[in-house]
Amino acid sequence: MTVTYEGLDFERLGHASVRIETDDGTVIYVDPWGEILAGEPADGDVVFVTHDDMDHYDAAAIEAVAGPDVTVAAYEAIDTSALAFDVIDLPSEGEATVDGIDVRTVPAYNDPAGDHVDEDGEPFHADGEVIGVVLALEGATVFFPSDTDFLPHHESVTADVFVPPIGGHFTMDRHEAAAFARSVEPELVLPEHYDTFDPIETDAEAFADDLEADGIRVELF
Repeated sequence: MTVTYEGLDFERLGHASVRIETDDGTVIYVDPWGEILAGEPADGDVVFVTHDDMDHYDAAAIEAVAGPDVTVAAYEAIDTSALAFDVIDLPSEGEATVDGIDVRTVPAYNDPAGDHVDEDGEPFHADGEVIGVVLALEGATVFFPSDTDFLPHHESVTADVFVPPIGGHFTMDRHEAAAFARSVEPELVLPEHYDTFDPIETDAEAFADDLEADGIRVELF
């Protein structure tokens, strides 16, 4: 299913892998994962990678989606030596320009005092391991917070399109994601990172109903 917003076409390939095509034909992938890719599209102009979990950083998947002149931009903490491409390093927090796309990076992690910790009490995603990205595309801003909880510094981020994980366990659940969405004040919410495997199964329809009751458009794409 493709969802259109202001000249941007969004397609959730599965899990947390998203394809965006702009009005001028630029194709952007965020966190492509081979487990959910269909074939080798080889049409990507820009690929963004937020962290090194296998379902977000997959060298073979990046090669499968990469077009002939692809630009790969990845969080600087990722070991990208397996890639056959030059890589633009993205900081934990800051700004960059990638092929004409203005990018703001935002720290992403699980609160060590929160619920999303392993059996040893360690957060599934520690501070410094993940980034979110805010992309400026066709006059719109698109925020991928990636694998994270809703954290105090997120309250400074606004965007037109918000693409949050909602599955819980490893990330925020649908209730926390709804609170996060209200803070971001988007015109469109496109949830991801849910129903891929048992620990992250959730009621996406309930998430959508919750936000739509507040007048926020949600598409289960």
